[in-house]
Amino acid sequence: MVSSSKRTPLSFVVHGVVLLLVIMWTIPTAGLFVSSIRDKDQLSVSGWWTALSTSEQRLVTRGNLPETQIQEGDVFVIRGNLLEKASAKVSRFGSSSLKPEAFEVGTVAELKRGQTLQVLENGDYIFSSPTEWKGSRGKRIFYTAQIPPRFTLDNYREVLSTEGLGQSFINSLTVTIPATIIPILVAAFAAYALAWMRFPGRALLLAAVVGLLVVPLQMSLIPLLKSYNLIGEFFGVGSKTYVGVWLAHTGFGLPLAIYLLRNYIAGLPAEIIESARVDGASDFDIFRKIILPLSFPALASFAIFQFLWVWNDLLIAMVFLGNNAEHLVLTGQLRELLGSRGGNWEILTASAFITIIVPLCVFFSLQRYLVRGLLAGSVK
Repeated sequence: MVSSSKRTPLSFVVHGVVLLLVIMWTIPTAGLFVSSIRDKDQLSVSGWWTALSTSEQRLVTRGNLPETQIQEGDVFVIRGNLLEKASAKVSRFGSSSLKPEAFEVGTVAELKRGQTLQVLENGDYIFSSPTEWKGSRGKRIFYTAQIPPRFTLDNYREVLSTEGLGQSFINSLTVTIPATIIPILVAAFAAYALAWMRFPGRALLLAAVVGLLVVPLQMSLIPLLKSYNLIGEFFGVGSKTYVGVWLAHTGFGLPLAIYLLRNYIAGLPAEIIESARVDGASDFDIFRKIILPLSFPALASFAIFQFLWVWNDLLIAMVFLGNNAEHLVLTGQLRELLGSRGGNWEILTASAFITIIVPLCVFFSLQRYLVRGLLAGSVK
C-alpha cells in the first residue's frame, strides 16, 4: 500500500525552486549588510565574502614632521608608527611611488644625501640623517600591510548624520503610511459592494477594475499630474505636496486592492451575511462588524504589497514631490548618493541597507497572512 504522504516529483521541484529563490534573496542581502559594517579601506580592496579574512592593502602615509626629530649621536632621527591596529603587520615598504614594495621589513633603505629609512613588521619606522631634517611636511612612506578584519558602525553614523538620510527616512514614512491606509479603506468598501450588494452595472464595474490592472503606470502619469495641477490651482493648493502623491498612489493601488479584496470577501460564507440581514443589520454594520474582522488576512496581504511598492517607489515621488531636499524620499536620496558618491561603497551599502530595514520588518510581521489572504477565497 502506497503511503498518502509519499512525496511526488513535483513537490521536490517546488521545494527546490523555493529554496533557490530563498538563496537568491538571502545571499545579496547578507552581502549588503556585511559590506555596510566593514571598514571602508577593506571594502575598497576586497569583496564581502572575504570579510573574515586578513586583507592585503597597499597604503601610503607621511612620517612625523621634521620638528619631532631628535639627535642621537651624530645623526638626526624621526620615529613613529604606520599602523593604527596593533594586530596589523607590514610586509614590504618603499620610499617612492614607482617602487612601493622595494624593500622587505627590517631592511635599512638608502635615501638621498645619506638619509635612511627602516620599517619594522609592527609598523615602527626610523628616519635617520647625518644632517638636520628640513621642511614643513613629513616624508612619504609606501608600504604593504596585512590588515585583520575590522567591523564598524561608522558608515551608518556618517550616513545618518551627514547625508540627510534621516530627513528622507521621515519623508518616506510620511508618504508610505497614508498611501497604504487610504487605498485599503476605499478598496474595502468597494470590494464589499461588488461582492454582496446588488445594483445595476456591478459586473461592468468589476470588469473595469480588472481592465485597469493592465494600464501602464507611466502612460497615465502626465495626464494625472496635469489634472491634479489644474484642480490644485482652482482650490489654491500647491502642486508639490504630499496630498498629490497620496492620491496618486491611492489611484494606482486601488484596482489591485479592489480585485484582491473582492475575491476574498466574495468567498466568505453567505449564511453569515444572510443571518445578519435577517437580524436587521445594515450593510454598514455587516461590513464593520463581520466583513472587516474576517477579511484581516486579505487586508494584511494587500498592505504588504502596497507598502513595499510605495516605499520603493521613485518615479511617482519625483513627479509629484520634486527633487528638493525638503520632500526628497529615501529612494531619491539613495539615487543622489549614487551620483555624488559613486566610489564610496561604504556609504552606498549603509544607505541601501537602511532603506530595506522597514520593508523587511513589515514583511516578516505580516507574511503569515500573505498566502492566506491570496488563496483563502479560492479554497472555500
